[in-house]
Amino acid sequence: MPKHKTRSSAKRRFKITSSGKIRREHSNFRHILEKKSSSRKRRLGSETAVSPNDEARVRRMLQG
Repeated sequence: MPKHKTRSSAKRRFKITSSGKIRREHSNFRHILEKKSSSRKRRLGSETAVSPNDEARVRRMLQG
């Protein structure tokens, strides 16, 4: 059987930590930043964990 390829979009968007959790960036942090408050921009600039509901789907996309 042929090998499975990793989804290119997923490998750019997600990182797996050493403990096995999947991290992602927040949305709404690319442009139109002037009208967003400083505290909101600080929060959006950090990474967060992928939702447990989506974790299995993301792992399937990342398996290569």
